[in-house]
Amino acid sequence: MARLDRQGDGGLLTRSTALPPFQEARPGWQVLSAQFPDDRDCLASFLVLEVAEVLQGAKPANLVSIANRRRSCGRNPYQLWKEHGAALMAESGLAVRELADRDSSILLLLYRPEALDELLAKKSVAVILGKVGYPHCSDREAVLQELTRRVAGEGFPHEIGVFLGYPLKDVVGFLGWARLSFTCQGPWKIFGEPSQSLSLARLHRECRCLMSQRLAAGCSPLECLRSAGGAGLAGELFSCAA
Repeated sequence: MARLDRQGDGGLLTRSTALPPFQEARPGWQVLSAQFPDDRDCLASFLVLEVAEVLQGAKPANLVSIANRRRSCGRNPYQLWKEHGAALMAESGLAVRELADRDSSILLLLYRPEALDELLAKKSVAVILGKVGYPHCSDREAVLQELTRRVAGEGFPHEIGVFLGYPLKDVVGFLGWARLSFTCQGPWKIFGEPSQSLSLARLHRECRCLMSQRLAAGCSPLECLRSAGGAGLAGELFSCAA
């Protein structure tokens, strides 16, 4: 099940990583899904892994792509989303924006409304989005409508890194708006001094690691989904093995 925040050849959002090593021992969703025979629990377990950084306060939003095909567990998460997605979101502390549904897959933006509003209220964010033609950032719905329109177009809007909470220097560096050299490759292209960006990418990975370990230990995925923002991990790095 692919994640579209790892999309694009040569784009800001990429597949390869060059992050500092850290202790990471986590089962993936394909393994964990066997623990959840109930369809709602199965879908919730997938979602909480895909948005672990958002649930734990380290990102305002994440892109989630769900392919329309049966998985090894025998279930089709695309169909599970169609049947149970709206109800799960209503029970969670998250909101969802459907960016594209091409029948073969669906692309979603899952976000914490208060975190996205806080991000859009920043002057630097308003300047960047205004420069590429977005409406006033005080109107979240209008901004998301414009993002949806751009995703439906022929190209992929690389300013989406702003919505995902990536360092603004990396977004403007990729767009060519600042004289910042390409420094290294993480989950996104990093420009200029890399330490802050690498620390943030490391935190994102550790959020997923911790969520995976919680599910493996028997935590309810529905309860994890309802805990948006409750863990308060945005300001600290921690070890999954601790």
